[in-house]
Amino acid sequence: MKKGLVAILKGTFLVSGDATRNWMLIVFFSLLATVMIASSHAADRKVHQIAALSEEVKQLRSEFVEIRSQAQRLKLESAIREAVAQAGLLPAETPPRKIIVAANK
Repeated sequence: MKKGLVAILKGTFLVSGDATRNWMLIVFFSLLATVMIASSHAADRKVHQIAALSEEVKQLRSEFVEIRSQAQRLKLESAIREAVAQAGLLPAETPPRKIIVAANK
């Protein structure tokens, strides 16, 4: 145990007879750590992107509700009367009559 610890501290395990196996293991762990870090960064980017898109959806939904309520107000008879009154038009005093056309046989 003591020899192994001294070998690690001095770095002799990197130049000994089975050093290629040790180097391969170090390279493997380095690559694995790099892949894990890259994966973590990609996941964080996705989380931030999802949060931004969720905020945009909320904003667009509220804008949609506001515009829909404005359109409903514009369709009201009172709003239409006010708009045509400015053009000089008034509602009819007599109700409309139904015209019935008899079919010729």
